[in-house]
Amino acid sequence: MSRQTAIVEPPGLTTNRAPFIDEAQQKGEIYIRQPYELYSDENHEAWRRLFARMEPRWDRYANPHFLKGIHSLCLDPLQVPKLEDVNKFLKPLTGFQARPVSGYIPSFLFFDCLRNRTFPTTITIRPSNKLDYLPEPDIFHDVAGHVPMHTDKAFAETLVRFGECAHTAAEMIAGIRDEAEQVRRLTSIIKAMARFFWFTVEFGLMRANNGLRVYGSGLLSSCGEIEHAIDSPEVQRYPIQIEWAINQGFEIDHYQPLLFIVDSFAHLFSLADQLERWMREGKLNNVAPGEPEVNERDLKSFLHRAL
Repeated sequence: MSRQTAIVEPPGLTTNRAPFIDEAQQKGEIYIRQPYELYSDENHEAWRRLFARMEPRWDRYANPHFLKGIHSLCLDPLQVPKLEDVNKFLKPLTGFQARPVSGYIPSFLFFDCLRNRTFPTTITIRPSNKLDYLPEPDIFHDVAGHVPMHTDKAFAETLVRFGECAHTAAEMIAGIRDEAEQVRRLTSIIKAMARFFWFTVEFGLMRANNGLRVYGSGLLSSCGEIEHAIDSPEVQRYPIQIEWAINQGFEIDHYQPLLFIVDSFAHLFSLADQLERWMREGKLNNVAPGEPEVNERDLKSFLHRAL
């Protein structure tokens, strides 16, 4: 009698259950390759479903720079993109490239990547039964949410400028002799930078000819929240004030109740400039307590750079 050979689905690159990623993290590898052959049918199906339901929402709520960018990248709506293909379209426009990583990357390294026009990009994708929300970033959030904005020259320059702020912070911290004071000030500065990034790059709104539009990637990759951000009466929307943004805590596990508005990417660039000036003037040394928490790896990434 012949036996039927069982068809075994490859383990895939599903968030939180990808052996390839587990092995890379155990080895301490941050920068990795994208093993495209490991994506399973479920992974491609998750991408297809995410892309299909976001397209009409992008047309309705996304800013025109994003819409132009996602067209420029020629993303395939039916399967997970190859980052090398994404970069072929992206790099000639702004010099930026998506660089695959194994997951979390310490703060200084992340900002230093931006300074060098690389974007740390997660290669796993959320499970098909958790399309609505996952606390960890995935390739849909990074490539469909972030990367189209990197095709815009003004926005790209803002990211580079923001990355330069991290080097300024490391240089300033290096001049402090008292270790406890180093850690105290650095914790406050990292918290301020994380909040600024959250309320602009991740969850920012921008004025447009046809009203408010989304440019923040956390919104651009969320089927429910992109609509909620623009239409819901429960959301408070204010012109951005840097002193408010850097002192405002946030939580990641629900729709954001408070969002800030910029006038343009030139305005956003000026805010990144202001953030660095305030850093040099000591105005980021004592921001309000609260989220996000700053972990030891983030602190060490700056302190080791400062040595």
